[in-house]
Order: sequence, then structure tokens, then C-alpha cells
Amino acid sequence: MTGKLGFGYLYDFRNPEPWLRAPEELYRGILDTVVETESLGFDGAWVPEHHLAADGYMPSPMVALSAIAARTSRMRLGSGIALGPLYEPLRFAEDCAVLDALSGGRLAMGLAIGYRAREYAAHGLEFKKRGARFDEFLHIVRRLWDGETVDFEGKFFNLKGAQVRPLSGRGQIPLYIGGFAPKAMERVAKYGDGYFGNADIWPLYKQKLEEQGKDPAQAKIWIQGLMMVVAHDKQAALEELAPYYHHVNNTYGEWMNEDKAIGVDDAGLKPMDLDAFKASGILQILTPEEAIAYFNGLLEKAPVEHFTMMMPPGLPAERFLAYAQTFAREVIPAFR
Repeated sequence: MTGKLGFGYLYDFRNPEPWLRAPEELYRGILDTVVETESLGFDGAWVPEHHLAADGYMPSPMVALSAIAARTSRMRLGSGIALGPLYEPLRFAEDCAVLDALSGGRLAMGLAIGYRAREYAAHGLEFKKRGARFDEFLHIVRRLWDGETVDFEGKFFNLKGAQVRPLSGRGQIPLYIGGFAPKAMERVAKYGDGYFGNADIWPLYKQKLEEQGKDPAQAKIWIQGLMMVVAHDKQAALEELAPYYHHVNNTYGEWMNEDKAIGVDDAGLKPMDLDAFKASGILQILTPEEAIAYFNGLLEKAPVEHFTMMMPPGLPAERFLAYAQTFAREVIPAFR
């Protein structure tokens, strides 16, 4: 017996040196690929955010999402994740309202505080105060989407007469907030429509919801499994895909170890050579039957509503879509 579960892909728009392309060509190709995944039956297209990345990691998810909204008609779309404290609350609330209207009410925003001090320094903000800044930001955004005219004096933001006009038809736009520490989970429970992260955190999330007087039965969890692929020939898939996912592993590994501020003792990803990566098991390649069993296990463990994989940077679109087709044909139907 299987439950219902949505599936989507993350598109980070990176352009690494080994597979460098003209950015116009790269972006056009990714948008075409998103359209293909919608036609295959996938439920979401998600764009993350980082800054100062040598490989061109997407720094402006709202702009990319507007293009995706214009090319799609059914699937959900949103950030996965955007760095909330880097935004000004009125502009963020307005941009989301416009994007939600343009997409026909399909927007869901994943937000977190990030873990790289350099990104905050580049924006002229204090890294160590990002959590408190995020709390003020979320408080203001929720009030703005309620249709309020907001006067607010805080430690980080001062607004007078702020309001979002026009609101989208939904008013409030779903926010999935990430984090791991107890303080972060209090934030998720207070301001979020759901949690963006790890199924292992469900007991703590449930506890924080109860402390907020909210019903855990209404909880929603969105999980990223960026290093997961479904294939019939696991060894052949490993040989083909490892170089692309190795780049992902090493860049995230470098970033997570810059300031060791991700919120868990062991970030999990560390730079390594290609042979070590292939032997590590970090790239999780499952057969369709193994994938169905894995996702059923997730649903038994926590109220997961969406699972996000990724299009790894550099992989040609036709090869990515070949794997996506296998997933769509042999895994998705088990969860409809």
C-alpha cells in the first residue's frame, strides 16, 4: 500500500567549467527541460539561491521562477531554498504576490537562513544575526499577506504604511522553512506552512507544532534528495552520472565547511576525488522497485508531501530526461 507523494526537480542553473556553455543557451535549455518534466507528470520545479559561486549557481531565483511560471501550467514552483534574511520584507512579499498571480496560484517558497558568512558580508549584513533578522522578516511578511497596512519598528526593519497591493488571489503564500536546531524548528512551527528538510526531524517538528497549539496532523514536510537517481542498470548510471554529481558534492562540501554553520555537527558532504565519491555511496542509485520501497518508508516515518531530486549541472538534457522518464513511468504511478 502506498500513499500520495509529489515529485519534482531542483534546477540550480550552474555552468561549471568542464561543461561550460553560453549562459543564454544554458538557461534556454533548462527551461525547455522543465517543460518536458511537467509533460512527464512531475509535480514541481524548484530553484535555489546562492551567491559568489564560481560556477554560476543561481543568485536570483525569483527571476528564474517567473520564466518557469510562463512556460508551465500545472506544476508547483518555488524556491528551494531562498536565503530569507537577505531580502527586504515588503519587496519580497510584493514579488511573491505577483509571481503567485502570474503562475495561477502555484507558488510555494522554501526559505532558510543559509550557512555562508561570505554571502552576508557581500550584502552588508551581519551573519551572526541572520536568525533574528529572519524572524522579523517572517513576522512582517505574514502580516503583509494578511492584507494589513504595516507599521513596524524592529532591530532590523523599520516600515511605515507598508502594504502589498495587489495581493494574489490566495493572500497568504505557502512557506516551507528549513533548519535543524530547536530554535529553527520553533520558527518553522510558528511561521511555516510546512518544513523543508529531513524526515528525521519530524519528532522535533511535531513537538514544536504542539507547543504552538497547532495540529501535527496538518503538518507538511518537503524533502530534498539531490543525490538520488532511479535507473535499471545501477553501475552504468554510476559511471555516467558520477562526474556531474561529484561537482555538486564538492562545491556543497566546500561551502558547508567554510563556516561550519549549517546547524548539524556533521554536514555530510566533504570534497573528495572522483573515485572516492563513486565508492562513497553518496550518489544513491535505486532501481524503480527499490525507490518505491524507499518512498513508502519515508511516508511511514513522517508526513512527507513532496520529494525533490535535481538536474545535476553539466548533464546533457537528453540524458537527464532519459532518467526522468524511467522515474515517471515506473515510480510516480505508485504514489498517485
